Amino acid sequence: MNMPEPHLRPLRNPRGGITEYARSAAVFLRGFLDDPGMVASVVPSSRRTVEALLAPLDWERCRLFVEYGPGVGTITTRILDRLPPDATLLAIDTCPRFIAHLRETVGDPRLNAVLGSAADVERLVAAAGHDKADYIVSGLPFSALPEEEGARIVTASHAVLREGGAFLTYQFRPTARRLTEARFGKVDTGLALLNVPPCLLTWGWKLARG
Repeated sequence: MNMPEPHLRPLRNPRGGITEYARSAAVFLRGFLDDPGMVASVVPSSRRTVEALLAPLDWERCRLFVEYGPGVGTITTRILDRLPPDATLLAIDTCPRFIAHLRETVGDPRLNAVLGSAADVERLVAAAGHDKADYIVSGLPFSALPEEEGARIVTASHAVLREGGAFLTYQFRPTARRLTEARFGKVDTGLALLNVPPCLLTWGWKLARG
């Protein structure tokens, strides 16, 4: 795994330690209470889960990374730690509280946090000045979404990815895995046992046209 040099690590808000953690946890809980159907868990994913999910990616060639449902930035900051200095992270969320929190607490010019729906990813990617995305990670609770909406998000994700790119999900139920397998030509799977609760990891790879 390619890790950035220390001087390339993203700038953070000066708040830190227990105070920042407590504030983020409070924002996360309020977001969950505002719309529990759109937040996958009442607690953020564990660090080991995030590390396992991001490990297989080719970071050197990444120019646009898209994140659905970033919440308070548990995965967002880990992506920024690996992202090249000239790349962009487009974080899309339907919760204004989460978007405001990210804009306030993550002082990194590579982050573009926008209010919107994952189903509109093609339009949002174009609005951000890109043709295609290299990778997409989704924290959306696909099992709580209507079947047709979940399928529409996965289809739009496949369309906006470049060949060789991947659609990543971490879920407690197999809905996202099933939708990914129905649309992507190559799918890898894993299981994060140390997460609370344990979750299923899925990587859907967009194959080159043969």
